[in-house]
Amino acid sequence: MTTTLRPESPETPTPAGGRTRRWQICVNGRPVGGLRTTAVPRGSQLWGEIAELEVHSGRGRGRGTIGALAAEEVLRGWGCTRVDADIPESAQVARSLAVTLGYTERMRNMVKRLETPPALPPGATARAIGAAEFPAWLAEAKEGYLHDLRASGLGEAEARAKSDADHARLLPQGADTSGVALRRLYGPGEEPLGSLWLALRLRDLPDGAPLAWVMVVEVADAHRGRGHGRTLMGLAERACLSAGVHDLGLNVFSGNEVAIRLYESLGYQVTNRVYGKPLL
Repeated sequence: MTTTLRPESPETPTPAGGRTRRWQICVNGRPVGGLRTTAVPRGSQLWGEIAELEVHSGRGRGRGTIGALAAEEVLRGWGCTRVDADIPESAQVARSLAVTLGYTERMRNMVKRLETPPALPPGATARAIGAAEFPAWLAEAKEGYLHDLRASGLGEAEARAKSDADHARLLPQGADTSGVALRRLYGPGEEPLGSLWLALRLRDLPDGAPLAWVMVVEVADAHRGRGHGRTLMGLAERACLSAGVHDLGLNVFSGNEVAIRLYESLGYQVTNRVYGKPLL
């Protein structure tokens, strides 16, 4: 039997300037599943994504494996240098397949349903990051993001390309970007304890409700280990509820065990895991 990919729909451009296409996984010409390939510009590079992988007929016969390998070839042909697979937490078989094919878990998506504004510690206050402070804050945010990207397995060029592209895309008007909350946390003194970047509507959920996203939560080096990360998350949740948003999500790199424990203790649950590898 021969397993191949066959286009299910026309190739279409993405809003970010990439390309995407949905494919059928076929055995001897008969559809048995499907997947989607997407090429995403990251600076001067293209990154590939495999999503929506499903096998609905003849599971356990290696059809998902062959489909994923064929998708990698498509992405190589599109000029992608790396591939990520975004896999739902419930899809244990797909996660095992990713590991078998040489993918490494890079990050987790976690989400929480918000109901009641959390209390903040006495003396904790938040101030908006304005245009004058924005360049210094952006440099700090990029440096922290680069560190996490490198720790997740990306090379220096890949990490810098992704960091530059992501910040340019998500903060096109800097501190004045609409739908964004940029805050610094202060205690009794004038020294900032940490910072928060919150997108109040990253995308819509299936029911049409907005999903907010914590883009950055960073505690200053001199003030770590004192619960300020928990306070910053409290600020994020309060900002969401003030804007009428009841669902908040975040990415956490898989090697950041301290952050994972914090988010779990706050009630965030894993919804997806992202696995990746270079396309050599």
